Amino acid sequence: MKIVVIGGTGLIGSKLVQNLRERGHDVLAAAPNTGVNTITREGLAGALDGADVVVDVANAPVWEDKAVLDFFETSGRNLLAAEAAAGVRHHVALSIVGSERLPDNGYFRAKVAQENLIKASGIPYSILRATQFFEFVGGIAQAAAVGDEIRLSPALIQPIASDDVAAALAEVAVAPPVNGT
Repeated sequence: MKIVVIGGTGLIGSKLVQNLRERGHDVLAAAPNTGVNTITREGLAGALDGADVVVDVANAPVWEDKAVLDFFETSGRNLLAAEAAAGVRHHVALSIVGSERLPDNGYFRAKVAQENLIKASGIPYSILRATQFFEFVGGIAQAAAVGDEIRLSPALIQPIASDDVAAALAEVAVAPPVNGT
């Protein structure tokens, strides 16, 4: 099965590509640094030629509210249009647990917008939601440092290992679309 991983050189994408290749699939790691850009469409049609499944794990290069929304909407529209033209049979996307419950967070609003584009596309899909990755907990604590104090939100979190997210995405990618989350 030919599977294209958009964001295939990042933390989750590179692990997913390796996982799927170990299962014997023909996998393309697609990212701007491999010549595939979902914003400019550079290399997109060629990458999707003959693809059965596309897994989108791309992340916005900036986190400012408008910029992240623009990224996920533009990338999503371009990717879904290219998938429709190529006859892709399953679109898989990684999203965030609880994103619809925090509309004041610009990044979460952008992920909800991405999910809505996928649902409206007409392409069979599966959306997998994950919690924050263990690998980012240190950075979160560093960002909360003020002098020699760390000021964290009292909100409870339940982080997950990126290896587990990649393994779950691999299972979803090779399964039939659920047309849901």
